[in-house]
Amino acid sequence: MTEANTPLSSLSSTSAHGDTGWFGHPRQLARLFTTEMWERFGFYGMRALLTLYLTKHFLFSDSTTNGLYGGFAALVYLTPLVGGLIADRVLGSKRSVKYGAIMMSLGYFVLCFGGETAKPHAEIAGQRYDVVAENTVDRPTATGLEKRYVVMDGAKLLIKGNADGSVALLAPDGHVARTVPGDQFATSGTRSSFYVLLMLLGLSLVAVGNGFFKPNLATVVGELYAPGDRRRDAGFTIFYMGINLGSLFSQILCPWLADSVGWWAGFLLAAIGMAVAWMLIQFDGGRLAGYGEPPVQSGRDLTPFVYVGGLVAVGAVILLFQNLLDAKPVAAGSSLLAYVLALPLLGKILFASFLIGVPAILVYAWRTGNRVEFEMMVAAMVLTTFNTVFWTLFEQAGSSLTLFADRNTDLSVFGLFSISAGQTQFFNALFIVTLAPLLTILWGKLAARGLEPSIPVKFGVALAGVGAGFLFLVWGTRFAGPDFKVSVWWLAGLYLIHSVAELCISPVGMSMITKLSLARIVGLMMGVWYLSIAMAQYVGGIVAQVASVETVGGEVTNLKLSLDTYTSVFNVIGWFAVGIGVVLLLLSGVLRKLMHGVR
Repeated sequence: MTEANTPLSSLSSTSAHGDTGWFGHPRQLARLFTTEMWERFGFYGMRALLTLYLTKHFLFSDSTTNGLYGGFAALVYLTPLVGGLIADRVLGSKRSVKYGAIMMSLGYFVLCFGGETAKPHAEIAGQRYDVVAENTVDRPTATGLEKRYVVMDGAKLLIKGNADGSVALLAPDGHVARTVPGDQFATSGTRSSFYVLLMLLGLSLVAVGNGFFKPNLATVVGELYAPGDRRRDAGFTIFYMGINLGSLFSQILCPWLADSVGWWAGFLLAAIGMAVAWMLIQFDGGRLAGYGEPPVQSGRDLTPFVYVGGLVAVGAVILLFQNLLDAKPVAAGSSLLAYVLALPLLGKILFASFLIGVPAILVYAWRTGNRVEFEMMVAAMVLTTFNTVFWTLFEQAGSSLTLFADRNTDLSVFGLFSISAGQTQFFNALFIVTLAPLLTILWGKLAARGLEPSIPVKFGVALAGVGAGFLFLVWGTRFAGPDFKVSVWWLAGLYLIHSVAELCISPVGMSMITKLSLARIVGLMMGVWYLSIAMAQYVGGIVAQVASVETVGGEVTNLKLSLDTYTSVFNVIGWFAVGIGVVLLLLSGVLRKLMHGVR
């Protein structure tokens, strides 16, 4: 979550001044730090609610929810490629940040309007029946007393999941009136198409607005320092601490408000946080004058066209999301071609871009560079591919792990109070804030002795670590109680291990790209890096779909089956990640040779 990568920032020749007014750094850094903190407050507050909102309010299935979440997260990393280019050519960084902030704040505000909760229904052996829900609340956290009945021939039959995956329908006196095979029982919700469209509009505004905001605030930070200024890396470290502080507080407060007041209150707090970020840039009191200004343009001013184009892009993203929702699953045992053809449009774009782009860049490096440059590019591409695997599994935090927290985790803290499933995501930010300085000190001490691990070794440890986190949680499932729930501390342990793994890969990733890439295509390689993370987010949604659990009215009717499903999937991806990490560690010697001294 930290996004602690040091971005390839602008090296403005006009930014060279020795301002040390804020902890030895330019005073403007304080304003940018606070802006980033409030923007991330809004984003991570919304993210803590999104998966639960889709499953509990709109009653989307796990598969649909995880697919939509993965697509949204992919676009969050894909749109900055275009947003950065537009800022460089037309708007300038500062105006891009303002425009993006307005769009994102509007997006969170639109999410406040979800309408009435979707009405559940069931299809049994091809026939549709109404479902009546009792003791339910339209909140992130359920009451624990929910009951759902199928109305069949005028009678209310209680829905109860069986260990073998079948569904028992219980008569009022408790006897089993009917047993339905799992493949003949499906549930969904009748939801307002208008409010679904509003929800998609909100997500689209956030995705496009993020494209204008995300790459350009960091560029302004870069302009604060003259070329060669040794404070630059420390300045970016301070700047990115804003991410962790913002996410830490929002992932506590937004879910709490959603539980206490309603979904709208949680999203509204996110919108307010984003609006504060906009105000800090819009009303800067002249502090940022001369930084992030538009480039000198010859000819017609394209600014109005960019603003209109941003709104058109929102419409295009809505269509991509709708295409995701309309995607049909492929029958088991289908050919690879059938799976490819069945991919939503966004999936086709991401996979095609990555599978074509990586070989094309390597061919370019082979034809235009020398042997050393080509080998360094090969190493960069290999590490980029492994990075995709890492983020595919790490980003289960916003999807399958949040649903696991909701369904199979005892969220009581020392028996004193309980947290919500959305609030469990704050563990990552807490551990990052705590551990980042310690790990920085460790790397420094090891480097002084010539023992600091190389980049491939750090990547390998990160991959093995993300797998170990899942395996730790799988171990914890052995101690689940009779309610088929594990202690929240097992989930906290997973996030602790994942946070250490993240610190082994995130701070060095983009820096590695700038060191290994051909100088004339560094910008393009940064685009490929972002593309790899976007694809990881999308594939992460597909992985989460494998862990889908059948729900009725947004709640699981068979917690044992739910626990078994998550345990099985987490066990597989855990060992897979450990294996991939070991492979990379074995390849680290070869990669070091290809990197020709770059560490």
